[in-house]
Amino acid sequence: METLAPYTTLGLGGAAREFAEADTCEHLVSLVAEADRAGRPVLVLGGGSNLVVGDAGFDGLVVRVASDGVRVKRDGDQMLVTVDAGEDWDPLVERSVAEGWAGIECLSGIPGLVGSTPIQNVGAYGQEVAQTVRSVRAYDRRTRQVVDLGARECGFSYRDSAFKRDPGRHVVLAVTYALDVSGMSGAVAYKELAARLGAEMGDRVPLAAAREAVLALRRGKGMVLDPDDPDTRSAGSFFTNPILGAEEAAELDRRAPGHPRWGMPDGRVKVPAAWLIEQAGFPKGYRRGPARISTKHTLALTNPDRAATTEELLALAREVRDGVAEKFSVTLTNEPVLVNCAL
Repeated sequence: METLAPYTTLGLGGAAREFAEADTCEHLVSLVAEADRAGRPVLVLGGGSNLVVGDAGFDGLVVRVASDGVRVKRDGDQMLVTVDAGEDWDPLVERSVAEGWAGIECLSGIPGLVGSTPIQNVGAYGQEVAQTVRSVRAYDRRTRQVVDLGARECGFSYRDSAFKRDPGRHVVLAVTYALDVSGMSGAVAYKELAARLGAEMGDRVPLAAAREAVLALRRGKGMVLDPDDPDTRSAGSFFTNPILGAEEAAELDRRAPGHPRWGMPDGRVKVPAAWLIEQAGFPKGYRRGPARISTKHTLALTNPDRAATTEELLALAREVRDGVAEKFSVTLTNEPVLVNCAL
């Protein structure tokens, strides 16, 4: 039995019946395939930064991904960077900035492993990995084959992908990113970042400047892991920004005239979840027992004193979700993956 709490950034979760580490892609496939043949439940564990594990733990095999390796190939004006799933994400971003490979610089400071990035379509500050993923190598547990999936087959959308919509089917082994060979960032596409940089929307800035600005913004919100900062004992943003259809948007307009919003290309409207939460009466630092909303960022639910249980954290999440629904008729959706627990 291995307690899972130390393997998550929240520091929550019970024990796994079995636990193993996979140090290569081949080892990862072997462990998962063997467990599948035996009919044993499997949980593939990455960096634990987007995961909430129930207090009862996991009654099966937990496989921690520890594979590493980065392979680089020039392709015209781009660099194809193929990275094993067990590599830490932020060192990859740091290297890309140092090497002059543009496309993921605004994703600096995000915790977790490379293998999780296509699953969540990780994004921040106007970038998301869907913009740079060329292909994903994965083990398909249904066909029992290793497959290479192009970006279109990954089915990316906002904080979503085909992997997330069919959970458990694919085990990500490696990801290939197509990064522009350039010392300049992509076009700045986030107002807060532009303001920090002293730039205009659409401007391009040196890669190092973009990374430095993003890291500063994330630290200010408790979103860069720091053992001395209790606000970083979280799973990042707990709720996604809701995207509303016409009827839902009209109802929110009626209840909250002039609310912040972003128009989407398909005509729907994205609304900042943080604004909804605060306006529903849940400010930064709001506490329910040992679990609390971050004092720096309303979207993060934290375990600041390492004293909460998963159920106590979820009780806070339910209170926030239900409060927003009652006031605005908008239902927030959790971003972290929930294992053996439910919101």
